[in-house]
Amino acid sequence: MKQLNFHLFFLLLVGCLSVIKADSAYKKYGPTLKALTSCQRQLSNTAVFCTTGKTRGNKCICTNPNALATAAGCLSYGHRNTTAIFKALFASCEAYNVTLTVDDMVEAYQNYTKYAIHASDIPNFNAKSPVHVPIRLNDTNIRLYMEAYDKYLGNYDNSLYYSVGVIGYWALVFLVAIIVNWSQVLFPGFFKILTGPISNKFRKHITMPAAFGKKKTTEHKVLKIFHFLMPSRFETIVIIGFLAVVIAVCSAQISYVEGDPVFDSKSSALLRYTADRTGIVATIIMPLLILFAGRNNFLQWLTKWNFATFITYHKWVARVDFTLVVVHAICFSASYGDYYTEVMKRKYMKWGYCCNCSRRNNYEVFLTIHIIFAALWIAGTWIHVQDLGYVWFVYPSAALWVLDRAVRIFRLICFGFPEAQITLLFNETLKVVVPKPKYWNSVPGGHAFIHFIRPTCFWQSHPFTFTNSVQEGDQIVLYCKVKGGITHGLNKYIASHPGRTARVRVGVEGPYGEPTNAKIYDTAVFIAGGNGIPGLYSEAVDMALRSKENNKQVIKLIWIIRENKSLLWFYEELLALSQTKIQCTVYVTKPKGDINNVEYNEVIKLSSRISQSENDSTEEVDKKEKSKYVHEKTEVEFEPSDSEANSNIGAIKSEFSHIEFREGRPTIEDIVDSEVKESNGSIAFVTCGHPMMVDEVRYSVIEQVDKSDGKRIEYFEQLQVWA
Repeated sequence: MKQLNFHLFFLLLVGCLSVIKADSAYKKYGPTLKALTSCQRQLSNTAVFCTTGKTRGNKCICTNPNALATAAGCLSYGHRNTTAIFKALFASCEAYNVTLTVDDMVEAYQNYTKYAIHASDIPNFNAKSPVHVPIRLNDTNIRLYMEAYDKYLGNYDNSLYYSVGVIGYWALVFLVAIIVNWSQVLFPGFFKILTGPISNKFRKHITMPAAFGKKKTTEHKVLKIFHFLMPSRFETIVIIGFLAVVIAVCSAQISYVEGDPVFDSKSSALLRYTADRTGIVATIIMPLLILFAGRNNFLQWLTKWNFATFITYHKWVARVDFTLVVVHAICFSASYGDYYTEVMKRKYMKWGYCCNCSRRNNYEVFLTIHIIFAALWIAGTWIHVQDLGYVWFVYPSAALWVLDRAVRIFRLICFGFPEAQITLLFNETLKVVVPKPKYWNSVPGGHAFIHFIRPTCFWQSHPFTFTNSVQEGDQIVLYCKVKGGITHGLNKYIASHPGRTARVRVGVEGPYGEPTNAKIYDTAVFIAGGNGIPGLYSEAVDMALRSKENNKQVIKLIWIIRENKSLLWFYEELLALSQTKIQCTVYVTKPKGDINNVEYNEVIKLSSRISQSENDSTEEVDKKEKSKYVHEKTEVEFEPSDSEANSNIGAIKSEFSHIEFREGRPTIEDIVDSEVKESNGSIAFVTCGHPMMVDEVRYSVIEQVDKSDGKRIEYFEQLQVWA
């Protein structure tokens, strides 16, 4: 399915781009157009040759012999009168139904050498009155115009080249990631022996840690107002490199020509150069912004980076792009000075400000109406640059944005919209059992976006990890922690139904993600916290099923929960572990009596009910065996006595005899240290759960990297935080 989506994405992209036609093609100035434009502007600033039509266009040069002669003289300076320049001039004259030849240019130059005179030699010369002879131009002025337009128009060309350099920077980063990450897949044995001091120090100080301190997945707060996530140190290096390239690109070859005849002042010239440079760079890097944020980003498959990594880069590209747009708008407006009001009446200026304003730096508002803002931004940019030739660089952005959503819809339609059975467990977790199509292959450790088709929330999609149902192979199970937003609304809705169970039609988009490379290591330790268990469970089980019977690979699953009743909502999956080679340990941080008869009975009945509804051959629960633990459910909630709670806990532990239970809060550092010492070879740690726990696991693994006595230690993180 992943390959299908990958190829579908590209087919749609190629098809979309093939029907696009620009109204204004991109214009590369180069020496030819710079020379023509500088001479044309110098002529119009020196004298008036035509009494009708535009005096600043090429029409006057094409139709007036004195203007053509003066232009021929201007182009002869510095031997710029090349065949390429003549062809460009001839092409512009054909737009006015005027056909010129090389012989015409030779004759025009002869007229210049014979008849041209300085403007100061014309009696009663008036710069606003037409002249009837060629004007001899001053060589110093010709050179000044040439240098000025080399700066002004050359800046457009340079902006394109330098912008491509920014894209090239990311291409280099991707190339390195592709080589390194795919090499680990293709040559696992080679990487397992990389345990020398250089390799260990590089991983310990570059690839594994957060940029600063321990926190990476845990939010940082500043003044209780600003919240942000710290990227990894490697991501930080990539981001710093990106910022350095952008600063260099926006600064290179921005300088002023003394006496510049194009702009009124040095400040106006520098402001305009900066405005053009930042605006072009912002437009050309826009496809990166869209691509990085896409769920169906083919670069995830190529680089084997997860969605969270690309969202980190997306945010920084967005910040840079937004800053460039703001600098572009301010500098462009300031460069016009007193003409600002008049310029703002133009359509492209209005839409330029429209797309700028749609990028408000308010995350909650941006999140709520993200699609509207993104569409406005792309549309505004499209119209803003349509007549400037840069619309070609907006097409990929629009195509990527539309196609990502087309693939999302395609995934939803292919999955269908089945009815899911949703059960509220202990007012804290929603268990969602969804029938899946036969073609739909679950990805161990993957996640899917689910739409609950209800009037109040059908348009929203939220990501959750999932496992295959242990009851039926054609079902997936998602466990959704009840928080605010959509899960809070579902909580109230499900709680109002008998048995706190209801059937709700859903749409599932996925699967996304992929399993880690933990499967290539001699020991794989999965450390989950709370609701982080489903993804790690599915990956560990898949790894166990793929292991050969004589395989010495050790697979461990460690689950840290707060209360004993959390065991009940993952009851069936924990029972199924008895049929695998997985060594499971459960830490209960607050093990006091907290499972009453109602709760325990509810889960046992739920498990039995699901089994009976899905498999008629399910055997009836042995009532004699359960009678000492299971009581009839009543409508009255009550607090269990210690003996009652202990009785139910004892029943659970007897059923989970294949699981080791430990009470109290574990020390992550001790767990990691112990597992490293016990491993007989390479070892990988995979974690998902509360951000603080995940950060603690990351830090503890890093501390062990260079203390492992030649063992390769690796760390994988399945928690993806992108909010």
